[in-house]
Amino acid sequence: MADAASRLTALAEELLSEPLPVRIRAWDGSESGPPGAPVLVIRHRRALRRLLWKPGELGLARAWVAGEIDIEGDLYEALGHLAGLLWDRGADAKDAVHPVRDPKVRAFARGLLDLAGPWPPPAPPAEEVRRRTGPLHTKRRDKEAISHHYDVGNDFYALVLGPSMVYSCAYWQDGETLEDAQRDKLDLVCRKLGLKEGDRLLDVGCGWGSMAIHAAREYGAQVTGITLSREQAAHARKRIAEEGLTDRIEIRVQDYRDVLPRALGSARTGDTPPGPYDAISSIGMAEHVGSVRYREYADDLYALLKPGGRLLNHQIARRPEKDEDAYRIDAFIDAYVFPDGELAPVGRTLATLEEAGFEARDVQALREHYALTLRQWVANLEQHWERAVRATSPGRARVWRLYMAASALSFEHNRIGVNQILAVRPLDGGGSRMPLRARAWTEARRPDPYPYP
Repeated sequence: MADAASRLTALAEELLSEPLPVRIRAWDGSESGPPGAPVLVIRHRRALRRLLWKPGELGLARAWVAGEIDIEGDLYEALGHLAGLLWDRGADAKDAVHPVRDPKVRAFARGLLDLAGPWPPPAPPAEEVRRRTGPLHTKRRDKEAISHHYDVGNDFYALVLGPSMVYSCAYWQDGETLEDAQRDKLDLVCRKLGLKEGDRLLDVGCGWGSMAIHAAREYGAQVTGITLSREQAAHARKRIAEEGLTDRIEIRVQDYRDVLPRALGSARTGDTPPGPYDAISSIGMAEHVGSVRYREYADDLYALLKPGGRLLNHQIARRPEKDEDAYRIDAFIDAYVFPDGELAPVGRTLATLEEAGFEARDVQALREHYALTLRQWVANLEQHWERAVRATSPGRARVWRLYMAASALSFEHNRIGVNQILAVRPLDGGGSRMPLRARAWTEARRPDPYPYP
């Protein structure tokens, strides 16, 4: 078929009513578009069938994961252009993926149909999450969702995350390495929690054990870490044994909803209960909880803390919607990255924590820090691409490259943010045991004497 690239460019520009800011190279070798711009490579016209079958983001995502489309040149520049065309135009542009609503879209679809080749559409890539059933955020469904994301393989994550094995945003200052910035983030959390020798810390969503190890090794805490990922737990236990910290850290494969019943059961039998805890850290876990369970999550953490105990909740937030009931998770993220994950505005999270009884003491926005972290993870993945593909699959590596690069741009452009909320369970008389200078943790590390009731 002659000059498919020119035909695709013309169709896209007619739909968008403006020049296409990327160059197109089609499966027939033809090229069209501005010289020097990033190149959208369409390797097979199967990609067009995917887009016709699932218009919008999911169709594009399937073609990307399958390797049927790619980008040559600056990935961030290309994604920035495409986001500007498709996602930054507001609700009207998002609605335009429904062909029945706009004659331009119907004409675009007819043009794609002429180019797409024989039907039926190809099956979704193997990396797409399987069909989900049952209510959102049951224990079974959450466990399956966590396994899809985190049980990709520890070797793969080691290549992306680096030696720190921390899968949340680092805390940067000029000239730091990723490992230094991740260490500084873990230390910031420990200082905010006011950890001291012998304190009992619950690390909810403990990942590969980095927070637990830092709190035990540097602050002398007794740590219980919980995760739903067996691969994470196995790796964490191995690291803990190598550090000689098995007497200070316990890692459990456990749902956060099961910690409190276990604590109460142990108390009834006269054993030392797992709770109440002096402090709780929840770093990058609450995004998996879901709005239907968030109050339950907050209530459980409140019950597990001693009066005067502190919670550090580190969580990605989205911008508020004009109609909150209309919020839907990004289709690509839901199908390939975080199944059933949900983001909430930081104000809603604060309100829910306070409804559960917490007093919010500090909120620190780390949006720019996450953008820097994601760019470093993308660089790690690209540097170790062949090893990463061998450690998982070509499609999975492509998922992570696109997801992390697009997320970096979302943080940079303030579409999403990330916040550390420090909250306390007040004492019966209303005291907090917080220092008068509430941001003392931003200074050099020093003991927190709890001088006030």
